[in-house]
Amino acid sequence: MDKKATAGHITALITIVIWGTTFISTKILLADFKPIEILFFRFLLGLLVLIAVYPKWLRIKDKKQELTFAAAGLCGICLYYLLENIALTYTMASNVGVIISVAPFFTAVLSHVFLKTEEKLKAQFFVGFIVAMAGICLISFSSSELKLNPVGDILSIVAAFIWAVYSLLTRKIGSYGYNPVQTTQRIFTYGILFMLPFLFIFGFKLDMQKFVKPEYALNLIYLGLGASALCFVTWNYAVKVLGAVKTSVYIYIVPVITVVTSVIVLKEEITWMAAIGIGLTLIGLFLSESKLNFKKRGKQNEC
Repeated sequence: MDKKATAGHITALITIVIWGTTFISTKILLADFKPIEILFFRFLLGLLVLIAVYPKWLRIKDKKQELTFAAAGLCGICLYYLLENIALTYTMASNVGVIISVAPFFTAVLSHVFLKTEEKLKAQFFVGFIVAMAGICLISFSSSELKLNPVGDILSIVAAFIWAVYSLLTRKIGSYGYNPVQTTQRIFTYGILFMLPFLFIFGFKLDMQKFVKPEYALNLIYLGLGASALCFVTWNYAVKVLGAVKTSVYIYIVPVITVVTSVIVLKEEITWMAAIGIGLTLIGLFLSESKLNFKKRGKQNEC
């Protein structure tokens, strides 16, 4: 594995470690904030940080590229997170965690259909997917019984599909050769613009008193700076280097990170089902990644 690919895997892992803890922050904020409010403040803060870090604005070469950025902002910033946050208000976080983890499968299928640059799928990928999903189910339902909610669960499925579309769009954007920070700035800008109509639809209210509570302020800062500004840059870089399918497979370990965080931060006890689930999820991740690396190993060694 070359240095660039190694950097891609490291940045994808860092991203997932942070994203795996965001369910806790979102649940805390949902006590007083509406889903659209969390979404808007999170990405507005993230955009402001990115502009402060890299003030130079990106100049787009043609209209087709501009449309790709707009679609990425609509899918990855506006629709995905709005659907996920709304789903959390209808169903359990464990349900959302399991269903969202289907995103790598959707990404693989869409990549196989639309992207000629991605590698063809083999049996190992699907075996890894099944093993990982079995592990994720054990993790998510180890401390609670399965409760299906049609509205919340359907919204989660749609969100997973939307994220797969976003992964393909960022793969395309990565091929343009622009600076990752600048591309993320532009995606965030479009995402926020697409949010504006939803602010009125879902009754957005600017209540500054909410920000006085340290618990809310710190969680919003964490979501804005860490989970948004930093993680979208690292994720987009990973997709650019590794491809949409290889990078999306890391989503499998989001529930693992959530469990580990709960044990460390919330002092929750890990059950035997969760422990087995963690093992299965990591095995599934390994199987999926080893398959994707295997096919072109010979070509990589020739370089």
